[in-house]
Amino acid sequence: MSKLKETAEGTADAAKGEILAHVEIAASPERVFQALVSVEVCDWWVRPGVFNTTEWSGDVRIGGRYRTAGIARGRPYTIEGEFLEIDPPRKLVMTWHRTGTPDAPTRITYMLEKLDGGTRLTLLHAGFTSAENLTNVAAGWKTSFDKLADVKTR
Repeated sequence: MSKLKETAEGTADAAKGEILAHVEIAASPERVFQALVSVEVCDWWVRPGVFNTTEWSGDVRIGGRYRTAGIARGRPYTIEGEFLEIDPPRKLVMTWHRTGTPDAPTRITYMLEKLDGGTRLTLLHAGFTSAENLTNVAAGWKTSFDKLADVKTR
């Protein structure tokens, strides 16, 4: 059995307007995929002291919508989007937009690869036009993926 690296790594590329991150998780791709498309998002999509996701709802089908909400820096926030591609347990593509902001929606692609003893999850979050937003969101993915690495088979 290989040794999994359960600490998230990632980079933000301002020139491309994208974030590339990955983490290895000691759970099957099916289990990790479920954590990406269910209320379990509330368990891992957090950055302690900065934002906390408290709600998730979604219609997990191509063209279906999802919504998350919580508190960020002491204020309510909502993120909404649409599922564009669903290929369980290998790939999930969706839009991502923080409501109430003038920013255009960005696009998240999750790719899951089966490893000996777990799953390698790679994220490409693209379409950022603001370097500040890119930096803040990249930091959030790092802490969220560190929490997601705690997901185990149940």
